[in-house]
Amino acid sequence: MSSPDVRPPSPLDSLADRFVDEYAAADPVVATYLGVPGHDDEWFDLTLEGHARLADLVRRTRAEAAALTPVDRRDEVARAAMLERLGAELDRHEAGLAQSDLNTSASPLQMFRMIFDLMPTETEENWATIGRRLTAMPAALDGYADGLVAAAEGGHVSAARQVRLAAGLARQWAGTPAQPGAFQELAGNAPQDGAVDRDVERGAREASAALHSFADRLERELLPKAPERDAAGRDRYTVESRFFTGVELDLEETYAWGWEELARIVAAKQAVAEQIAPGEGVAGAMAALDADPARLVRGRPALQDWLQESADRAIAALDGVHFDIPDPVRTLEGRVIGISGLGVYYSGPSEDFSRPGRMWWSLPDGVDEMTTWRETTTVFHEGAPGHHLQIGQTVYNAKLLNRWQRLLLDCAAHAEGWALYAERLMEELGFLEDPGDRLGMLDAQELRAARVVLDIGVHLDLPMPAAEELGTRWTYDSTAEFLRRHVSMEDQMRTDELHRYLGWPGQAPVYKVGERVFLTGRDEAKARHGADFDLKAWHRSVLDLGPLGLGPLTAELARL
Repeated sequence: MSSPDVRPPSPLDSLADRFVDEYAAADPVVATYLGVPGHDDEWFDLTLEGHARLADLVRRTRAEAAALTPVDRRDEVARAAMLERLGAELDRHEAGLAQSDLNTSASPLQMFRMIFDLMPTETEENWATIGRRLTAMPAALDGYADGLVAAAEGGHVSAARQVRLAAGLARQWAGTPAQPGAFQELAGNAPQDGAVDRDVERGAREASAALHSFADRLERELLPKAPERDAAGRDRYTVESRFFTGVELDLEETYAWGWEELARIVAAKQAVAEQIAPGEGVAGAMAALDADPARLVRGRPALQDWLQESADRAIAALDGVHFDIPDPVRTLEGRVIGISGLGVYYSGPSEDFSRPGRMWWSLPDGVDEMTTWRETTTVFHEGAPGHHLQIGQTVYNAKLLNRWQRLLLDCAAHAEGWALYAERLMEELGFLEDPGDRLGMLDAQELRAARVVLDIGVHLDLPMPAAEELGTRWTYDSTAEFLRRHVSMEDQMRTDELHRYLGWPGQAPVYKVGERVFLTGRDEAKARHGADFDLKAWHRSVLDLGPLGLGPLTAELARL
C-alpha cells in the first residue's frame, strides 16, 4: 500500500520495521491480529520466562530508539511515541502486572477464544492451520497457568473475584457434552471429510478439555493466593492508568471533572427524553423507543444487514466531505457472532487489507434482536468515523508512518478517545438529528462518564459525593447501585460491566479522558486559525499522526 513518493526509511524506521517482525515472532497471537504471516499455528509464551524475553526485546528496542537522532519531524513524532509506549509497557512488566494479567474482559485468556475469529477459513490449508493452533492450545494454557501461579508466588495476583469469574468463562467456552462450547462449534464449520476435519475436531476436543483443566487449576492454585479486595490501590492504578492513557493523569482532578461531565450528560438526556415522551422522563422515553417496531431488528442476519448498511452509509456520507478516506479503508464489515462475554469490538485490517476492518457484535445465546436507537452511535464509534477510520487509515498510511506505528503502536486513550470524539462529531454534523438516536448517543456518553468516576473512585477509595446518597465510599453494593442509576442495561450486562471495571483498573476512564484531549485540541486549533480553520484538513492531520499516548498527542495537537 506504499505510495511511490515514500521517503527513504530512516534508521528509526528500520528499527521499527525490525521490531514488528521480532515482536510478532515473540507473540504469535499479536502476529495474527496484525496480519503478519508465518505464526498462525503458534501461541504466545506466558510463562515468566516468556514474559522476560518479551520485556528484553522491548527494553533493547527502546534503548536503541533513545540513541537515534531523528532525521525530520516525522521521525521526531515516531521516536516520542516509541519511547513513551515502550516505556509504559516496560513499567507494567517491572510492576509484575503483565505476568499476572487475568480478568473477565481483556487479558490473555480472552485471546484464546477471540483469535480464531480472525483466522481465515476459506481453504483446506487455512483449516489445517486452525487445527495445529488448536492442538497447541493445551500447552499454551499450561504455560499461562504456570506464569500466573509463579507471579502470585511473587506477590502479583488478580483479585479473587476475577479468578473465579475467569474460571467460569473458561468453562463456558469449553462447553459440556450437553452444551457444546465455542471450539466444537468452530470445528463444525470445518470441511466435513478428510484428515483436516479430523485434526480440527480432535484439536477442538483437546482445547476444550484444556480450558476445563485451566479453570480447575485457577481455582486450586491461584485462588488461595488471590485477595478478596477488588480495589487495585494507588500504586497499581497509577501504572495501569499511565499505560492506558500515555500520560500522568491528575487523578483527583479527573475524578472531579468526571462528576461534572456526568451531570452535564444527565441533564442533556432529560431534555432529549422530553422531546420523545413528554412528561415520562428518561425511562419513559426509552420504553417508547423500545416499543417502536420501526426501531427493532429481529434475527441475526437482519441485524448484520442493518450494521453493514449503517456503516456503508456513514462512509459514503463522510468521504470527501469531512474526511479523505483511502479506497481500501472504504471497506468495513459488520459481523454478528453468538458468543457471550466479548461485547462489541473492532478488529483492524491486516497489513495488506486482504482481511478488512470489522465491527463485531457479540450476542449472548438466545438474543437475536436489537433496538437500533441504542446502536446507531455504536456504529459510528466502532466503524466510521471512529475506530475504523482511525485504525484503517493508520494501517494504510505507509507514506507517513513506519511499520511499528501502523501495526503495533496502540494507546487505549487515543483509540477510545477518538471513537468517542467520533460520536460527538456525528451529532455535530447532523447524523443524530433523530431524537431516539441522539438519546442513544447520550446514553452511551453517560456510561463513559460514569466509568470515569467509578473506576477512579473504586480503585483509589475516593469519597463519593453526598448528593449521590449512596454512602461515603465505593463498595461493591454502592457501585452496583450507582450503575443501576446511570447505565441502562439488563441486570446481567450491568453486572458484567461492574466486573470489567473491577478487574481492568485504569482502562475505563480512557474514553472520556481521550475525548477531552481531542475536543480541547480542536477548540484550540479553531481559536488559532479562526475563519481559516478547515475541519477536514484538521482530521487528516490528526489521523496522519498515527496513534500516540495522550502526552505526545497533546504536544502534537498544539502544532496543528
